[in-house]
Amino acid sequence: MAKKNLGEMSFLDHLEELRWLLVRSTTAICIMAFVTYFISDYLFDQIILGPTRPSFFTYVWFCDLSHQLGFADSICITKLNFIIQNTEMEGQVNIFVWMCLLAGFILSFPYILWELWKFISPALYEKERKHAKIFIFTSSLLFFLGVIFGYYVVIPMSVNFVATFSISEMVINQFTLDSYMGMVKTSILASGLFFELPIIIYFLTKLGLVTPDFLRKYWKYAVVIILIIAAIVTPPDVVSQTIVAIPMLLIYEVSILISRIVYRNKLKENV
Repeated sequence: MAKKNLGEMSFLDHLEELRWLLVRSTTAICIMAFVTYFISDYLFDQIILGPTRPSFFTYVWFCDLSHQLGFADSICITKLNFIIQNTEMEGQVNIFVWMCLLAGFILSFPYILWELWKFISPALYEKERKHAKIFIFTSSLLFFLGVIFGYYVVIPMSVNFVATFSISEMVINQFTLDSYMGMVKTSILASGLFFELPIIIYFLTKLGLVTPDFLRKYWKYAVVIILIIAAIVTPPDVVSQTIVAIPMLLIYEVSILISRIVYRNKLKENV
């Protein structure tokens, strides 16, 4: 079945569609950000600042794991020796707005995907356009899993590393609110988007921009990069680095598998 004739729309028409996509997506983000305003106390005290407390779930789980593996208290975290301070006049106001917008973006992500799908669907085959629900569900699920991974793994490991690293006992860790929130935003968004890698690889393979052989050829470089990232964001112990690296390696392997399936189907269609 032939694709829809994109020539029916001019370049300005495409720009207009893109403009409205951005308007509707931004509106959705702002609405969800406004909703989070009513739970802002819980959002900041319990969620965003949660990894700054030794009682955080990840730290407790690591301590239990340490005992089960026979490492005693070697990776138990009982104290995080730092304070977070605001050093700018409007610092807390700006942080409040941006973190609410971040929460709004995360909550409205499925809707943004729906808008994106509507924008690109005219360039797809009819049978591909029927997969909208699968695309949105799968992409949203992967993104939320990435956000959870970033929140429960990357952030606490990063916090623990910077809190325990010291060049001298004379130096006291007093982190600015902006630097901490920046680390939270980067970790959550980067993890969420990294978990979208299988979806990205799917479309890149469909477009012929990548092949499974290409991904497999550079597998060893991907492993090195992932291990470096794991080493940076975790304390210097094998257990922590492995816990961070394994999910990322699995995501890359799943991406290769998806690329292989898509590439094989393309070859069959061309026969």
